Amino acid sequence: MTSVALCAGIGTAPASATTAPARSAAVVTAGSSFRLVDIPMKDGVVLKADVLTPAAGTPGADSRGRYPVIVQPASWGQNDLEYVAQGRKLAADGYVVVTYTVRGFWLSGGRVDVGGPTDVADISSVVDWTLAHTEADPRRVGMLGLSLGAGMSLLGAASDPRIKAVAALSGWGDLVNSLYSGQTRHLQAAALLNALQVPTGRPGAEYARTLADLYADRDMPEVVDWARMRSPGNYVDRINAHGTAVLLANAWSDSIFNSSQITDFYQKLTGPKRLIMRPGDHATQELTGFLGLDNETWANAREWFDQQLKGGADTSAGRDAPVELHVRNGGGEEDYPSWQAVSSRTRSLSLGRADALGTGALDGPADTGWRTSITGGIDSGADAGTTELSGLLDQTAALPPTVEVPLLPRFAAAVWQSAPYSSVQPIRGVVRLHTTVTSSASQGTVFAYLYDVNALGVGKLISHAPQSWSGRAPGQAFPLDVALFATAYDLPTGHRLALVLDTKDPAYGGGTPLGGDVSFSSPQADASRLVLPLR
Repeated sequence: MTSVALCAGIGTAPASATTAPARSAAVVTAGSSFRLVDIPMKDGVVLKADVLTPAAGTPGADSRGRYPVIVQPASWGQNDLEYVAQGRKLAADGYVVVTYTVRGFWLSGGRVDVGGPTDVADISSVVDWTLAHTEADPRRVGMLGLSLGAGMSLLGAASDPRIKAVAALSGWGDLVNSLYSGQTRHLQAAALLNALQVPTGRPGAEYARTLADLYADRDMPEVVDWARMRSPGNYVDRINAHGTAVLLANAWSDSIFNSSQITDFYQKLTGPKRLIMRPGDHATQELTGFLGLDNETWANAREWFDQQLKGGADTSAGRDAPVELHVRNGGGEEDYPSWQAVSSRTRSLSLGRADALGTGALDGPADTGWRTSITGGIDSGADAGTTELSGLLDQTAALPPTVEVPLLPRFAAAVWQSAPYSSVQPIRGVVRLHTTVTSSASQGTVFAYLYDVNALGVGKLISHAPQSWSGRAPGQAFPLDVALFATAYDLPTGHRLALVLDTKDPAYGGGTPLGGDVSFSSPQADASRLVLPLR
């Protein structure tokens, strides 16, 4: 659960490795001490780790010479050297830093558990070892992680009350929603993650079976149970009871852990908390920090620990706002007191009947009694993009997945388009679609895409989401609601909104049979509509 670029930059280790001879090398760099260590777990597995300690005289120690400590589980497929550049900065700031390779990867023993019970037990064992073998203050324990390390840090906060603060970067709060949102399998993301662990990981039997079931679309209740056990949101009451301070930093277009699952998790937290959302894809915001370069996301994490473990005040303007949003499409930074305050109003846009060109009106007069049909199981060209790549392009070039809306084939996609807007439309939060569906099959999937369309008909993807159904009587209409992934996006003056619905997307495992009929309609008693949250 890390980026492709990061994996390529670190290299590989033999997949058959289990444990290695104890490491005792120690060096001093930039005034801080660095050493490689072996940390034994209760079941005999040995985890490889490194320890960075502050130089003598570094401010921040208590009366007994103990420093606050940051425990860092490495991310998916990576080892304990992953965070060295950032660990040096933390040590220079007066933190003991312990980073470890998660079991099942590289030279750590055991099998890959993906944040399961053994991984969670390992966290407490690492904390035990740290308090016994370093100058760490047991009253000031924090956890910091990226991706897998972020999810494990949140799970650690739920299981171990000694953990007082967490900074979770590109993490998950709900693994069910990440793998199976809208009851739809996220196959492209799962395939990428599995490919990334092959060179350095040793999958456990449970992980291998669950992944095979996800691919094959079988035993999905068991897959959901497996993911729920590994979801910090399933244990949020424990995090709240412990009073753990939680920083969440994620990307709007994260193609592995979608934005909505992390904003939903944030809202369930009741202790000290902060949410930062930026443009980008999974772990792309953090990449330059691994090279030791200035990086805003890593700086946010260090500031969070200074506040929560050292009691330091952050006086930089707006930096202490509970919710910090970096708006896509050049909208700048906005600060809010809560997630609920992100949108101040909603606008309900009616979906109208299609014209001779197969395009329905969006945001026009209320229109009911219409019905439009498409052929199922065909990719119309309106897609969510490529895992890792599309969000990175949005971050670096403001270029999310694009389509020529007028050229979308109307036999495979239903399209509604608004008139040009005379002012900027500040979309903030979760866009929601309600419509009525009739299908020739008992199961199926609809993909909803919302586009920013310029005068040339080029549409940039604002947000999307899948929604599947099963057990429906063929030919009988039923209501369908789709919650698109949370976003913050400024639609420019003169641009249009376009809603596109189709039944196939390469990033997902859809359920619509090829050649089946899927119809959308707007009964008089239940008008189809798109609800926009606006600032």
